[in-house]
Amino acid sequence: MTPPANLAQKLIARASGRSHVVPGEIVKCKVDLAMFHDSSGPRRLKPMLEELGAQVWDKSRIVLVLDHYVPAQDEDSRRIVRIARDWAAEQQLPNVYDSEGICHVVLPQKGHIRPSMFCVGGDSHSPTGGAFGAYMFGVGSTEMLGVVVTGEIWVRVPETIRMQWDGRLPDGVTAKDMALHMIARFGMNGGKYQAIEFCGEAVRALSMQERMTLSNMSAEMGSQVGLIAADETTRAWLQGVGVDDVDTAPWQSDEDAEATTHRFNAADLAPQVAAPHSPANTRPVHAYDNVAVQAAYIGACTGAKLDDLRAAAKILAGRRAAAGVRLMVAPASVQDQRQAEAEGVMEVLRQAGAEVLPTACGACSGYGGSIPDHANVIATTARNFKGRMGSASAQVYLASPYTVAASALQGRIADPREVLA
Repeated sequence: MTPPANLAQKLIARASGRSHVVPGEIVKCKVDLAMFHDSSGPRRLKPMLEELGAQVWDKSRIVLVLDHYVPAQDEDSRRIVRIARDWAAEQQLPNVYDSEGICHVVLPQKGHIRPSMFCVGGDSHSPTGGAFGAYMFGVGSTEMLGVVVTGEIWVRVPETIRMQWDGRLPDGVTAKDMALHMIARFGMNGGKYQAIEFCGEAVRALSMQERMTLSNMSAEMGSQVGLIAADETTRAWLQGVGVDDVDTAPWQSDEDAEATTHRFNAADLAPQVAAPHSPANTRPVHAYDNVAVQAAYIGACTGAKLDDLRAAAKILAGRRAAAGVRLMVAPASVQDQRQAEAEGVMEVLRQAGAEVLPTACGACSGYGGSIPDHANVIATTARNFKGRMGSASAQVYLASPYTVAASALQGRIADPREVLA
């Protein structure tokens, strides 16, 4: 009889061809999918492959997304983008998404992620894939080279830390607030490179895009992966993007599997704000009531998906950003922007004074020059390290789309619940 196992163990066991694995074991796993982008991919992998005289193991299992340096604005960016496009053409890669949005959002929207998969990504926020019941984590260029050539990678089976959220989130409070609250409590090494599994009533009630935000930000807790068990919400969303035959039943943790569990009451959670220069510097929104803001940025894979744009529009409908506040919106994907246009969401944001930026990583990765120097900025991005958004003199505060939109209205960090009321 197979011993009880957590979701992480089940996914690694499948990938390693074994019936069961235990934490601490080091096993070799077959990779179902490798994703990288214009910054992490061809410009680094191409010369190493040429030096080795090696070939790509399976082009159908590789996804390349151009999202960091597009649209190219200088010669260095044009060079990086040109390398990516030329290599993709040379290799005849079948899965290339050029200027269609941020990799962590585009990948599932194009139907590449599903429960049971074992995936790697050339980006630290690759744990986003865990929202779909897949084991996905970020790797560096050297590890990615090994995957691209062999289709395999060695993995140490992690312990599981369960973050159980009971109850339901109040209106105006989101997965971003949940993530910031956990990072504040456990720190940026709280996961210690283990597997974090999010569970409980509040997590099950989240939309897929909200789950993606939660899994994405597990990286900020130092976790290798941020897993959410697949369920009917997963199945319905994937069927909506053309993925049929979604098998959710086996991809759950056994009730009696060993794990460290932390419990939270979602109903008690207030909107959260992380002060410069760390996501761990998080406190409830009212701790920053008197902080004026000069810029508000609604962008990134943790804050500009369709659900996020809808949240911001709910706050901004019929209102305008305060005088002296630069409001910027960079939708996370072309698909989400098109849907937001069709729903009238983008028009609400424009009427509120938003400057709509390209669907790319943009200022979140310090590219695009849209963050003013010496400004207090409130942003929906995942990180606020000094200089992360391009300006070393900017003071960046992190929050949910609701809170960023409310702060843009008030010209200071503000509680979105007061606007919604």
